[in-house]
Amino acid sequence: MLFRPCIDIHNGKVKQIVGGSLRDSGEDLTENFASDKDADHYAGIYKAYGLTGGHIAMLNAGGTPAYDATKEQAVKALKAFPGGLQAGGGINAGNAYDFIEAGASHVIVTSYVFRDGRIDFERLDKLRNAVGREHIVLDLSCRFRSLRDETGNEEGAYYIVTDRWQKFTDTRLENRTFDILADYCDEFLVHAVDVEGKKSGVDDKVLGILANIPYTVTYAGGVSSLSDIEKIKSIGRGRIDVTVGSALKLFGGHLGIEEVVGCIQS
Repeated sequence: MLFRPCIDIHNGKVKQIVGGSLRDSGEDLTENFASDKDADHYAGIYKAYGLTGGHIAMLNAGGTPAYDATKEQAVKALKAFPGGLQAGGGINAGNAYDFIEAGASHVIVTSYVFRDGRIDFERLDKLRNAVGREHIVLDLSCRFRSLRDETGNEEGAYYIVTDRWQKFTDTRLENRTFDILADYCDEFLVHAVDVEGKKSGVDDKVLGILANIPYTVTYAGGVSSLSDIEKIKSIGRGRIDVTVGSALKLFGGHLGIEEVVGCIQS
């Protein structure tokens, strides 16, 4: 189990937000924290602690002026910690190598490999050819979707969401999905979007799914205390890596990096 730190960037600023509030319009965005420091400041801290494998999340839509400002911050962070961070947000086969060249160990991709709600294997092949499987993280961030069966009974499951977590795909978060996609990536990242940024505790059901995944996977969402980290360690039997965002003192929370690392290593 490893601590994978994060740098979330929105409108060219390092922020911590409630993930479920993201909208392309920018309306109703709920911010937990907005920094007056650039992204390379945080990359430098992670480098000093030797915390590799963290992720940069660019939260603006690709091709917009806001994305350009956000990308600029991301590149600053990558150059401050070469090989130590992964970069995600607006990544596709055409630009993925640019981020590897800028210093990213991996690119993190979701929306590009899902088209019309389904996995696009042609795009997966293009992405793998562009940077190599060893440089790809597939982000299978998910939300719970309640459905009714043929008899009218309510049921539901976790489905992968794309486009800054606004759109449901028809792909469920389940063992079969990971097995299908494992040939195309080195790792997986899963945000439990329903609890992301809320500091209200982790999503036990998502963790229960990840506990049975035989691949490198990082969980993000809702971590607010050391007991949450202990729960992830217990449910995942020490195999699920973890991201802590809003709860860190770095981002206005109450947990120090030393505390988090100590809890994970204990």
